[in-house]
Amino acid sequence: MEIKTAHFVKGITGTDPILTDGIPHIAFIGRSNVGKSSVINSLTGKRGLVKSSGKPGKTQEANFFLINKKIYFVDLPGYGFAKLPEKKREKLRKLIIWYLTYSGVIHKKVVLIIDARVGMTALDQEMLTILKECGSVFLVVANKVDALKSSERFAKERTLTAQVPDDAILFYSAKNHEGKKKLLQILMN
Repeated sequence: MEIKTAHFVKGITGTDPILTDGIPHIAFIGRSNVGKSSVINSLTGKRGLVKSSGKPGKTQEANFFLINKKIYFVDLPGYGFAKLPEKKREKLRKLIIWYLTYSGVIHKKVVLIIDARVGMTALDQEMLTILKECGSVFLVVANKVDALKSSERFAKERTLTAQVPDDAILFYSAKNHEGKKKLLQILMN
């Protein structure tokens, strides 16, 4: 499956008609600075489609991108960035939880992006638990595998594969596009 068209539609922070317009959603979540924007940009082949920032915590709404005029990629705010004020962090956390569990959206899939170099953090494990509890069909994408030495990679892959249920993990590099074809196949079929 190839992505031929992709464009930004809108960002929301609560109830909006886009949630019930009949177009399926694929949500992308992860800690701040794991490369959510880079993964989406690499999948679409559009370098600046999703704005990335060197400043964690920049995305503060659910951003909708229409892909091939038939599916939304939804870029959710990053979680766990400690330098944001506590109130702001809690507001973003509530937005993520609301979108995933109470918004009424039936997600085609939720992509939990983690940093392959770091592995699953306590916050990632908490998000994985939420996804399981709300019955989401999910995939964990371990991004930044290009930054691992081969010996490190083998150990990380073994550890992560043991932590993620039902082999729902894919090793990925937004930088060199490793895993892109497989991820597109999973998401777009």
